[in-house]
Amino acid sequence: MDLNNQVDIKYVSRIETGYPARLRSIPGKPKGLYYIGKLPHESSKSVAVIGARNCSEYGKKMAQWFGAELGAAGVEVISGMARGIDGLSQLAALEAGGNSYAVLGSGVDICYPKENSVLYKRLMAQGGILSEYEPGTPARARQFPPRNRIISGLADWILVIEANIKSGTSITVDMALEQGRDICVLPGRVTDPLSLGCNRLIMQGALMVTSPSDLLDLLGISEPSKQTAEMAYNVEKRRVKDFELSTDEQGVYQCIDFYAKHIETIANESSFSVCDLFYVILSLELKGLIQEQGKNYYVRK
Repeated sequence: MDLNNQVDIKYVSRIETGYPARLRSIPGKPKGLYYIGKLPHESSKSVAVIGARNCSEYGKKMAQWFGAELGAAGVEVISGMARGIDGLSQLAALEAGGNSYAVLGSGVDICYPKENSVLYKRLMAQGGILSEYEPGTPARARQFPPRNRIISGLADWILVIEANIKSGTSITVDMALEQGRDICVLPGRVTDPLSLGCNRLIMQGALMVTSPSDLLDLLGISEPSKQTAEMAYNVEKRRVKDFELSTDEQGVYQCIDFYAKHIETIANESSFSVCDLFYVILSLELKGLIQEQGKNYYVRK
């Protein structure tokens, strides 16, 4: 998506007063920024939410939960508009009425990835899209590591939600540490490859957070909004109530979580035989309440 002739692209150099103050002190600060929409507010708290592109269902829900709570509390969410954790947290922040800013590895007039076009348009209207690369510059692999220093540089805290040991997320964390930024991490199961990077960071001294309230406390926001968490809970309740679930369906649905479970585990927890369980699971799949994630592994949808 090339919007060079359709939108107002602005530019601010590092010698101008409008240049983000947070970037002035980082190593290798960009000479300037092209942007669509707004630049981050200097007086607002900001958090960079980063993590795996191919995240789990659990990671998706956590990104949405944290993004929504941060947005509702007036904290600006900074990320890279990538698929997975980045884009999900940013869209949730916007939908909660907050502000979010995407730093791209391309020109600001190019939506990458294209699948995030809805988020891209929301950011133009409700936040901002930033890049040090000239308009028209296509997304290239070599441009993403440098842009990560801008993501971390614009943030007060870095929040990591799901990451492998070696990933782009680790590059951003390294840059954040070099910039003197604080790191907090959502822990995960020790058997989950997507949590290995997170758990390793905690072992190395990063702060562990288990809810948006933990992070808001670190930011000095003492009364976090509970509204969005309740909204998410009520939305799921309404989704389930849209269907008349049988007693068997209700029992099986309660055994399925956002972490993938094998059908034999679900059978043990629900007291069904595997043979009988298949029929109940099929019914829940057809109603759009659960989905198969890997052979015979199921999660809530």
